[in-house]
Amino acid sequence: MTRTQLLGGVAAYLLGLLVPAGAAQTAADVGTAAIRKLLIDRFDKPEARLVVAPVVMRGRHAVAGWVQGERGGRALLLLEHGKWKLVACAGDAFKEAAELELAGITPADARSLAKSLAAAEAKLPAEQVRKLSLFEGVMRMDADGSRPPHAHGGYAGSKP
Repeated sequence: MTRTQLLGGVAAYLLGLLVPAGAAQTAADVGTAAIRKLLIDRFDKPEARLVVAPVVMRGRHAVAGWVQGERGGRALLLLEHGKWKLVACAGDAFKEAAELELAGITPADARSLAKSLAAAEAKLPAEQVRKLSLFEGVMRMDADGSRPPHAHGGYAGSKP
């Protein structure tokens, strides 16, 4: 056995100790977990638990469905400096590529997000999907992910 083979075997063994077989997370898994955590930390309440599903991502953008009690909607998120940021909340608007493009998402990414969202939502119970459509309008968020005190044009993080 050569030195290179020995070092490779030791490295593989040590990696196996750190990451059990089948437990490796993909970038999508990590992103989904971070998005769920962000939304739950911000909006979950003991008397009104927040359920986040589905989450779809493309490039630096994501759309996440959420249900809280009898209400629901979809959140648009942006990955900036390695952290997900809440850009806006809406109902059915974020199912449409045209609305996603208004938020500064490229046409190709907007179409991909809309298509992925439709596929992911098709796997959910009909009642959950109905609740995702209940949010009226589009609520843009300030840079810190909170509701702005007044209406203003554009999406946070969107192109000028």
